[in-house]
Amino acid sequence: MINYSMTILAIDWASVGIKTLQFILSFSILVTLHELGHFLTARWFKCRVEKFYLFFNPWFSLYKKKIGDTEYGIGWVPFGGYVKISGMIDESMDKEAMKLPPQPYEFRSKPAWQRLIIMVAGVVVNVLLAIVIFIGVTWKWGDQHLPGKNMTYGVYADSLAQKINIHNGDKIIAVDTSEVDDILSLPKKIVLDDAQSLTVLRNDSTIKIPLTRAFKQELNRNKAEGFIDILMPVVVDSIDVKKAHFTENKLEKGDTLVAINNTPFKFFNEYNDIKKNYKSQEVTITVIRNTDTVNVKAKLDTAGSVGFYAKSAQKIFKWNNKKYSLAEAIPAGVSKCFGTLSNYIAGLRQIITGKISAKDSLGSVISIGSYFPPVWDWEAFWKLTAIFSIILAFMNILPVPALDGGHALFTIYEMITGRKPSDKFMEYAQMVGMVLLLALMAYALGLDFWRYLFKH
Repeated sequence: MINYSMTILAIDWASVGIKTLQFILSFSILVTLHELGHFLTARWFKCRVEKFYLFFNPWFSLYKKKIGDTEYGIGWVPFGGYVKISGMIDESMDKEAMKLPPQPYEFRSKPAWQRLIIMVAGVVVNVLLAIVIFIGVTWKWGDQHLPGKNMTYGVYADSLAQKINIHNGDKIIAVDTSEVDDILSLPKKIVLDDAQSLTVLRNDSTIKIPLTRAFKQELNRNKAEGFIDILMPVVVDSIDVKKAHFTENKLEKGDTLVAINNTPFKFFNEYNDIKKNYKSQEVTITVIRNTDTVNVKAKLDTAGSVGFYAKSAQKIFKWNNKKYSLAEAIPAGVSKCFGTLSNYIAGLRQIITGKISAKDSLGSVISIGSYFPPVWDWEAFWKLTAIFSIILAFMNILPVPALDGGHALFTIYEMITGRKPSDKFMEYAQMVGMVLLLALMAYALGLDFWRYLFKH
C-alpha cells in the first residue's frame, strides 16, 4: 500500500517551487510571443482581434482588461494561450458569429495568402526566438564538455550500468565508433542514435560492451537515472557558515575528506551513503590537509549535511571549454537550434518505429517542469526555453486540425485548388482536432501521475 502522507512529506517543496517558477516564466515567454506573432500579423492585415490571453480561461479569468477592440487577460489553466480573431474558426467554436455575413475586418474575409501568414506567424516567432536564445546562450556561456577520457577516476556505475557490465572506475571512451566528447550527453546519444556498443577503458584493457534494446528502453524510461555518475573525490571548496557546526577543529578550503567515524571512503557516492547514517549526530571527519591527516568533529544537520560546498567537477577535471565571439556565436547558435530539432525528430522516429516506448517518453507539463534545475540557474533556464521553443514550433506546424499546421494545410489546399473548405467542415475538423489534443494531454498527464505513484 502506498503511504501518500509520507510521500507528500518527502517532497522537497522548495525545489518544486523553484522548478515551478522557472517553468511558468519560460512557458509564459513562449506562449506570449507565439500568440503575439498571430496578433501582430492579424492587426497588420486589419483583422479585429477580440481576445489575447496567456493561459486558458474557461468560466473566469485571473485578470482581464479591454483596450480598444481587444480584451487582454490571464487565464487560470496553464496549458497554453490564444488569440481570438474575428471570423476565424478556432477553439472558441463561436458558431453564431460564423452564421452572420462576413465583415471586412474578419479573418474569413481576407485573401488566402494573408490568412496563411497569420496562421504560421506564431511558429515563425518560436523558431526565431529559439535561434536568438541559442545564439545568446552560446555567446554568454560558451560550451563546456567533459570528454570520457578526461575522467581521471572513471565513472560510478549505478544499477543500470552494472546490468550491462560497466564497473566503477571504467572510462567510457567511445559510443559505437564515435569518441565520447561529452560524458553528460552520453545517455541521450545512446538512445537517439540507437547505439549498439560502448567502448570502455578498464585498467589497461579496452572492452566493448554491447547495448541491447531492453537496456536502451530502460535507460529512456528512467530518464538516465540509475545509470552512471562522475567518480570524484570530496574536496572542500568553501564553508557554509550558516549550516556548519564544528565542535573540534574546522574544515578548510582544499581539505580532502577520506573518512567519517573511521569508515573510509574515496569518492562522493561513498561519502553520501555513509553520512546518511549520522543525521543530527556528531561525527569525526578525517581529512587530508596538504600532506597531513587531520580529524575534525562536526554535528551534522537533519539532512546529514556537514556544512560545506565541495569542488565541482568543472574544477577537478579538465573540461573542453570554448568561448565564442558574437560573430562565432551566430552560426553556432543556429546549428544548435536545428540540431535540437533534429534530435527531437529522431526521438519521435524511435517511438514510431517501436524502438522506445511512447508511454516511457510522453509527458505532460509535470514532466516538462521537472527538467528545470532545483536551484535558479539562468544558463539552464534559457537553454531549456530555447529547446521548448523549437519543439513548440515543430508541434504547432504539424498538419493536425486545431493546430496552426492544420489551419495552414487547409489554407494551402484552398490556394492550390481555388476551393475554400466550408465553415461546417472547418467546425468539425476543429472539434476532431481538439478532442485528439485533449485526449493526448489527458493521457500524458495520466502517465506522469502513474510514474510518480509507481516510483514512490
